[in-house]
Amino acid sequence: MLFGHREPVLPTPAQALPGREAPGFPLPEHHAVLGTRLATPYPEGLAVADFGLGCFWGAERRFWQAPGVWTTLVGYQGGHTPNPTYEEVCSGRTGHTEAVRVVYDPAVTTYEALLKLFWESHDPTQGFRQGNDRGTQYRSAVYTHNEEQQAAAEASRDAYQSVLTASGFGPITTEIRAAGPFYAAEAYHQQYLAKNPAGYCGIGGTGVSCPVGVAGAEG
Repeated sequence: MLFGHREPVLPTPAQALPGREAPGFPLPEHHAVLGTRLATPYPEGLAVADFGLGCFWGAERRFWQAPGVWTTLVGYQGGHTPNPTYEEVCSGRTGHTEAVRVVYDPAVTTYEALLKLFWESHDPTQGFRQGNDRGTQYRSAVYTHNEEQQAAAEASRDAYQSVLTASGFGPITTEIRAAGPFYAAEAYHQQYLAKNPAGYCGIGGTGVSCPVGVAGAEG
């Protein structure tokens, strides 16, 4: 039993749903707000960052509004089930978290700037929930694409932990590890809050500023 009155528990690979060999639904070609491509190939020189910070509807909006972001799309990451559906992820039996893929221009913004936005847009100390949203699919996560991103993510976590602790918050529970497969979510989830301006947004930060990049800028 994964839910009920017990604390949510991640399934093992053996417990996870089997999934399918290919996606069961098509992905829109273009971003509903930015007009750019959702899927690869992306223009040369762009970089990819993946974040999980609770319900991906509001999380995606935070990033598509950021300077230097070329496109965003939401999906499922960090689990075991190939090509899962939203209902399967919400069952807690795939191991995925709701994630946002951010494709950005390093000539305009930095990975550190995206990390700062990530940390300040949610409460990374809540484990398997974000606000009133409860379940393993709402856990905080950073999935990295190279050693530089891994080092930057870990350094930013440590810097943010120091100011969170000083503000009375507990330990950061964010999962930071190398990116595995990213499975795009169904079409109706993509840019959901642009299509449904009055839709639900469970994203909310701690109110504590993240010092990411401060030392480098001042040093």
